[in-house]
Amino acid sequence: MLIITFLIGKTEGDPFWDTIRDQLLGKPSEEIKECHKPKPILLHTGELSIPHPWHPDIVDVQIITLGSLAITAIPGELTTMSGRRLREAVQAEFSLYGMENMTVVISGLCNVYTHYIATYEEYQVQRYEAASTIYGPHTLSAYIQLFRGLAKAIATDTVANLSRGPEPPFFKQLITSLIPNTVDRAPIGRTFGDVLQPAKLEYRVGEVAEVVFVGANPKNSAEKRTHQTFLTVEKYEATSASWQTLYNDASWETRFHWHKGLLGQSNATIEWHIPDTAQPGIYRIKYFGHNRKQDILKPAVILSFEGTSSAFEVVTT
Repeated sequence: MLIITFLIGKTEGDPFWDTIRDQLLGKPSEEIKECHKPKPILLHTGELSIPHPWHPDIVDVQIITLGSLAITAIPGELTTMSGRRLREAVQAEFSLYGMENMTVVISGLCNVYTHYIATYEEYQVQRYEAASTIYGPHTLSAYIQLFRGLAKAIATDTVANLSRGPEPPFFKQLITSLIPNTVDRAPIGRTFGDVLQPAKLEYRVGEVAEVVFVGANPKNSAEKRTHQTFLTVEKYEATSASWQTLYNDASWETRFHWHKGLLGQSNATIEWHIPDTAQPGIYRIKYFGHNRKQDILKPAVILSFEGTSSAFEVVTT
């Protein structure tokens, strides 16, 4: 067993690990070194972009107000003192414009994750939190400046005048390019979306309706993106002779489980935890997916499919 130990509180680099970094990833620039002093640069993640940027260079900041409550949405982990300074700065900005009654609270890990946010003084010591503050010793000051600007805009009702700034990039292929998908295969005599385990004919509120389908890797749907959900629970409306969608994969009452099998075969289990508020009637569950198909000497293609359970009844007694 190989155990690698890095000591906290170091302000000088390690020649051994620096040499390995330089050989594998290249040397950090002098600009990065100067920006992060006194931190020694182990990995210059801000300059690494293969296969994607190693750290975000566009960060969302946000304040949400509910009456006299101001929630500061922080894209990272604040130390105790950093949180105190940020909260007091935002509170002071509100007070400066006549909103002394605002209560400011910190909500961390919002929108994007940028590791720790230490104070300037904590940064000089370079313990764990400071070593994990990836934007340098003035990170907290930058956040305070931005959040004070948001507080001022809210207090003076000039939010509409703020610039949205650049949009963070969307890495569509982030997962699929790193871990290639295998070809999906259905069992002999079956097709994707076929029902393997049907729903019962009748359920009572409080029970769980469960259906198992011939499935495919859900990552395919992230690539194709032609379906808006993996599942729906639909109720039959006799007056319009149509099915109305009541729940999808974003609903608390539903569960989607993917079970990977051998040789590209897999199953998808969909559960509907029938709530007490469910109206009696006829229901069904639908499954939406994409399967990856590849013929010899041809590039892989991703095909969409749907599966539908048999209708079942929900009763209240």
